[in-house]
Amino acid sequence: MKLLIIGATGMIGSRVTQEALNRGHEVIAAVRNPARVQEKDGLRTEELDAADTARLAVLAAQADVTISAVSPRSTGDAIAEANAYADALIAGLKGQRLVLVGGAGSLNLPDGSPVADVVPEAYRAEAQGMRQAYEKIAGSDLDFTVLAPAGLIEPGERTGTFRLGGRSFLTDADGNSRISAEDYAVALMDEVEQPKHPRQIFTAAY
Repeated sequence: MKLLIIGATGMIGSRVTQEALNRGHEVIAAVRNPARVQEKDGLRTEELDAADTARLAVLAAQADVTISAVSPRSTGDAIAEANAYADALIAGLKGQRLVLVGGAGSLNLPDGSPVADVVPEAYRAEAQGMRQAYEKIAGSDLDFTVLAPAGLIEPGERTGTFRLGGRSFLTDADGNSRISAEDYAVALMDEVEQPKHPRQIFTAAY
């Protein structure tokens, strides 16, 4: 497949890009600063401002699937940024398949309440923004899937062993919720290759 990966240089996006290349896919890395992207076989780099819907539409039309790995952290208003980005995706990806890197805040606790409401204050705006973005995309006619990570996602090892769940926040026997960015990339690429969650949100955790 040919994949458009938006945010290919981020902590998650870079690992999704490498996982895709390792599986033999062609990748268009759409980033704000192409100079940050290292040349690799099967990889083409394109400059993209995530708010540029016309440019997004042109690049998405060249791919079988668009993967968005952008998170609202670059401005002081994460909620507004996340909503604006959701609007750009809806406008720029008409008729295209989207697999979106979501946030754990889009998941629900066992009692049904939003995880976004209980995350630490420092991350709450980002979590609430990602949740609102998901709700906006879910209300559109996009062909989308959202993969929300565990509560803690960080660089680690690619084990290929993890659990999948629906919209409920997953924890292990000790109450921890975590996954490596490498294994998250495996779960996301599995979904890209063999879609099992059309127009749904799901999660991956240990």
